[in-house]
Amino acid sequence: MRINEFLVTNTDDYEDDFGHKHGWIELFNTSYGAVGIGGCYLTNDPANLKKYVIPKGDATTKIGPRQYTIFWADNMPTRGTYHLNFTLEESSEIILVASDGRTIIDRIKIPHEQIDTNVTYGRITDGEGSIDGSGEGWGIMERTTPKTSNITAEREPAHVVVKRMDPFGIIMAVTAMSVVFCALVLLYLSFKYMGKNAIRKAKKKLESDSPNSPATGNVSDQEESAEQLAAIAMALDLYFRELEVHDFEYTVLTRNETPKTYSPWSSKIYTLRETPVKISKR
Repeated sequence: MRINEFLVTNTDDYEDDFGHKHGWIELFNTSYGAVGIGGCYLTNDPANLKKYVIPKGDATTKIGPRQYTIFWADNMPTRGTYHLNFTLEESSEIILVASDGRTIIDRIKIPHEQIDTNVTYGRITDGEGSIDGSGEGWGIMERTTPKTSNITAEREPAHVVVKRMDPFGIIMAVTAMSVVFCALVLLYLSFKYMGKNAIRKAKKKLESDSPNSPATGNVSDQEESAEQLAAIAMALDLYFRELEVHDFEYTVLTRNETPKTYSPWSSKIYTLRETPVKISKR
């Protein structure tokens, strides 16, 4: 936590929650995590570092990351957590003390001779500068900035800058056309590469699936051996002689014998004698 900005005399500036105008002190959480300031102290007296204790029971005393909070130096502590028991008109410095009541977190001397009514004194850049009261990195603010950044320089809008640099829109048009053209070129190259890659993979797959592929173990693309030629010649000879024509069997009957499932010696018909035939003699 840092003392970031303060206003000593307030006659026409920020009002408190009661509609009154008093001096105020702004604290800034420089970290990127929430910080609880309950139990810490604010004082204007180096001899009494525990002059005002920030209540612990108030949930609003947990300051979010890079956030601000305001304490009113109105000498009316009964009005709430953020109302101190001293004023800045009678103070020579402001001191922020840790909850142990001894460790000084931040301090700054009040240059009364430099500060006019309704003018604030603060860090040129939020949270940066001395913490020993020397005033290094501090200065008179161009305008009061309670609960907001001390950097008040108004930045020129982007469209104004572009209009000043390119009043006729030529740069914008060329830039837009270049972006579109580059995108089309990239798309063309991408699709071309993807197409070639797909064709190459398809060819590889066809070659690997082909029966004449070396991967299948066939050697049809090689010269036939003598044994293969002899087998082919014998097959052709038998075919033309019609000795082994099995492709078209118009007149060939095939009979498959079925073996008997019983023994003829156990059949009853073989146990009977034939009736004798009587032959008469003349």
